[in-house]
Amino acid sequence: MPHPSPPAATRICFVRHGETDWNVEKRIQGQIDIPLNEKGRAQAVAMAFSAAHVSFKAIYSSDLVRAADTARALAEREGQEIRLLPNLRERHYGLFQGLTAAEGEQRYPEAYQRYAARDPHYAFETGESLLDLAARVAEAVDWMVRHHPGQTLAAVTHGGVLDILFRKATGRPLSAPRDFKIPNCGLNWFSFDARGWRLESWADRHHLQNVLTETPE
Repeated sequence: MPHPSPPAATRICFVRHGETDWNVEKRIQGQIDIPLNEKGRAQAVAMAFSAAHVSFKAIYSSDLVRAADTARALAEREGQEIRLLPNLRERHYGLFQGLTAAEGEQRYPEAYQRYAARDPHYAFETGESLLDLAARVAEAVDWMVRHHPGQTLAAVTHGGVLDILFRKATGRPLSAPRDFKIPNCGLNWFSFDARGWRLESWADRHHLQNVLTETPE
């Protein structure tokens, strides 16, 4: 008797939001609600026209405005509604939110050392640790996969969330230095099934040749 075929994987195209003025200033946004700048809006439109070659069953987004406005470009192109998912928010950087890394190092040198070392337990006193962020991201993925088995989705999120996704899919420790780029509005494809998380393609940005910029969280 033939064995039943395993359930099809859920495929999710994760997209980092477009550029903001704070990205340009290398200022840590975290969960502060900063809007897209002109270049960020152009990146969102370019991403939408590229990603729309795929048919998405649903389009999810972080509820922060820079992500939601990026997702809106894709949703309008696809004729869909955005489904806001707060668990796709950026990491909460606590006392570092609104500062540049240099300002953080000057004001809070001990905290900066733990930040630079990627201490998985450090939560910026009033923020979120890497371990807590990883758990939240896993919860978001599990929710989407559970509600969309075998379907293809888009999800607009943030650099910190994408950092976790990359590490989870590739087995990279949370504490390891980040040696991979996370460009604004790049396309990052993952699949999820009973065998686990798999990275299919990373940082596809061919559609951004005229508007590309690379910035921190």
